Amino acid sequence: MGKVHERIDERMRRFLLAQHVFFVATAPSGPDGRVNVSPKGVDGSFVVLDDHTVAYLDLTASGAETIAHLRENGRITVMFCAFDGPPNIVRLHGRGRFVTLYDDGFAELLALFPETRGARAVVVVDVERVSDSCGYGVPLMDYVGERDLLPPYMERKGADGQAAYRRQKNRTSIDGLPAFDFDPEPAV
Repeated sequence: MGKVHERIDERMRRFLLAQHVFFVATAPSGPDGRVNVSPKGVDGSFVVLDDHTVAYLDLTASGAETIAHLRENGRITVMFCAFDGPPNIVRLHGRGRFVTLYDDGFAELLALFPETRGARAVVVVDVERVSDSCGYGVPLMDYVGERDLLPPYMERKGADGQAAYRRQKNRTSIDGLPAFDFDPEPAV
């Protein structure tokens, strides 16, 4: 049976931080846009800032749907599932905003995370609803380890290569909404 909580208490905080993967869901405002669900899981990429605020590191990758949807309407849900131990699913519903690598306050937020290679933004969620449910249908799975692929890949690209990659792949969402279009054009 599901339960709604007033806040992220210490027990819930420990559960959230112990999970190796979480999922982020957003959607555009209109009826025809696509709902996006993104798995996240680079170790240490999620933090609880206080009882009603969480943040995660947004890495340069092939899409920027979450940023596009947050720009349009701010709605976001972050979901965690227990794949080992007692069954549990936690959903954090709220309003999200992002702080890009070009924004004031980015360095301060970035310092909260141990792995920052390839970071393009930090997504901050003001949590309006905290709920959990049984998770009886979630399979038990063994955690084998991190895929140390994305951060080294972005590190090899360097700052200019990451910006070029974002200009090529992150400017708009799959529905054509403005996404990560903050990288300046290279000087000629």
